[in-house]
Amino acid sequence: MDGTNGPAALKALQTEVDAWIHDVGVRYFDELTNMAMLTEEVGEVARIIARRYGEQSEKESDRDRDLGMELADVL
Repeated sequence: MDGTNGPAALKALQTEVDAWIHDVGVRYFDELTNMAMLTEEVGEVARIIARRYGEQSEKESDRDRDLGMELADVL
């Protein structure tokens, strides 16, 4: 990558990912699977926000969760 931004850079990344998928021998997931996985990740973000900043109390098990990392998972 040459560090450019915009549609050309996105297209280059898409081409690189597509080549990797074909070289490694994995496959693309279908739309339902992608939607379910995205919903799960968004739910994790929502849980942190609701417990850390909303009215729900934050559980001990959620205190070490990194909101930034969960947002990165969504992206």
